[in-house]
Amino acid sequence: MSEENNELPTVVDEDQAESSEGRSKKEVALENEGEIAADYLEELMDIVDLDGDIDTFIEGGRAHVSILNGSEVLVGRDGEVLEALQELARLAVMTETGPRSRLMLDIAGHRETRRTALQELAADAVTEVKESGEPVRLSPMNPFERKIVHDAVAAAGLISESEGEEPQRRVVVLPKA
Repeated sequence: MSEENNELPTVVDEDQAESSEGRSKKEVALENEGEIAADYLEELMDIVDLDGDIDTFIEGGRAHVSILNGSEVLVGRDGEVLEALQELARLAVMTETGPRSRLMLDIAGHRETRRTALQELAADAVTEVKESGEPVRLSPMNPFERKIVHDAVAAAGLISESEGEEPQRRVVVLPKA
């Protein structure tokens, strides 16, 4: 006869459960997303005969993949190729893991450079709104860029909203009510 176990099962939140290495399952899953995307992008770069180092890391609850090379061909005009590669990498991850990925791709520091420029643009718009008391409409932006501007405007104490339809969706910086 087998002995009965009288202990109650422990309920564990899967996102908080830790692996044997002290990392949560979520961290392990994000690292896996980054590795899948990096492998996929490395194969693409081999096909088109481009060199570059690929780095993966986790930040802000997202897997990040960074391709370090000087080739603007992978960024494209206004980041269009970068956006397409990011979407392909997300699809490759989804094919392997199932759920939709929020993976972020950067190539040759393009996103970080763009982030700095957008924060400066937001600061200028905030100054203009504070001086004039009138709303300021910015140029159309993709969702990544709008998020940066919204965050910068909120940090400056003003409000902003998006208006329009893709691909002409833009941020409007508003005076305090």
